[in-house]
Amino acid sequence: MNPHLLSCYEDNHLRVDVTHRVATLDSTLLTLTRKECDLLHLLVQNAGAIVPRETPLLEIWGYGKEIRTRTLDTHICRLRRQLCRGGWAYIETIVRVGYRFHPFSKQCDAARPIWSPWLMLADLQLACHS
Repeated sequence: MNPHLLSCYEDNHLRVDVTHRVATLDSTLLTLTRKECDLLHLLVQNAGAIVPRETPLLEIWGYGKEIRTRTLDTHICRLRRQLCRGGWAYIETIVRVGYRFHPFSKQCDAARPIWSPWLMLADLQLACHS
């Protein structure tokens, strides 16, 4: 493991322990698949930076650049559903480029979620299926 990589990310709501492959949101354990966990860890390791779509496809799934798949989008959607239960939008889509994990500092009491119409739509869809 690269010693310069984060072993843990924590803010007022989310805690991701990369070493032990555990994530909690508002002290509730998140139920993540192995791929979702790997994806969250990759995003956390690159917090604030744009992670090109090709990176997780290559590093997590082993796909080459020529592969066109919705696998990544599906896993991002599942991650967002779990992370948005607390009302926080950690993952931003950079259209046609990739994704960015937005860290919220523990010291920043005024942290606000990133608003997205897609999150609102997801909430409505979840409410309709409940």
